[in-house]
Amino acid sequence: MPAASDPADLDVVTGGVAVAADQEPARLNRAGLASAVTAYTLWGGLPLYFLLLAPTGPFELVAARVIFSLIFCALLLTVTRAWKPFIRLFLTPRISFTMALAGALIFVNWQTYVYGVLSDQVVEAALGYFINPIVTVFLGVFFLRERLRLIQWISVGISIVAVLVLAIGANGVPWIALILAFSFGFYGYIKKRVGQRVDAVAGLTLETAWLLPVAVVQLVIVGVTSGLTIGTIGPWHTALLIGTGVVTAVPLLFFASASRRLPLVWMGFIQFFAPVIQFLVGVLVLREEMPIERWIGFGLVWIALVVLMVDMAASARRSALRRNKTSQSRL
Repeated sequence: MPAASDPADLDVVTGGVAVAADQEPARLNRAGLASAVTAYTLWGGLPLYFLLLAPTGPFELVAARVIFSLIFCALLLTVTRAWKPFIRLFLTPRISFTMALAGALIFVNWQTYVYGVLSDQVVEAALGYFINPIVTVFLGVFFLRERLRLIQWISVGISIVAVLVLAIGANGVPWIALILAFSFGFYGYIKKRVGQRVDAVAGLTLETAWLLPVAVVQLVIVGVTSGLTIGTIGPWHTALLIGTGVVTAVPLLFFASASRRLPLVWMGFIQFFAPVIQFLVGVLVLREEMPIERWIGFGLVWIALVVLMVDMAASARRSALRRNKTSQSRL
């Protein structure tokens, strides 16, 4: 993808959708707003759902998530009679292989996230999604040759200091947060390459279809080592494992609905519902430790995000004013 010709064109990628900094704010659509809030609230509550699946380990859980997501998406394609356009996408090499790469990245993201949740590191997982927009800006500079305004560089710099503070306080690099942020950042970049040609259901179907062999191998390895839990704990546990397909696909559908109805700038703001909820789950529900160094690190991250979001909103307003002046001058 070519670099933006103007700094205002810089994108903040959220969930595989580019949030353009120069997107003109439009009147809010209530249905779109409700869909966006629902999607990010569901994503925010995922840690609690995954914790209900104990004693299932992260490898079996992610494998189940891949398999049952694929089954659920296949049912959706059947109900919506969308198999023909899906097959055309699958047989288009550029799209199919791009989605295979996206699948690999989301697999790394899912595996890391589930590991973080099941190892009582929900707060660090939330950190990954807090810094994801800043990481995406960082990736845009190095891979898309995008130019940043001074205030955007300040935001990136503050986030780097925050990671250093967290690393010093924890006597180690916050690898879970960084892997989540970078894997999702690259995932968004890859998804941008297919643009609007692949909808949410078709995209998830393609990604999970490519991951199916990996999921099967994981289940075989777990089965011959520690043993599989599906079908051995009880009907409620088995139903929850099967439900991982639903909890994966349903927020994506709400997200797709919201992205068609809301200004993309607003999607950029609402995305923080998920990590805020995850953070609160980690601190208030799971009682994870929050030493002073961690509070300082998170505080710096939040300051960096405020700087970035204020700049994005100001840029959108300036662009809207420029467009209004241009349209008026043509009258």
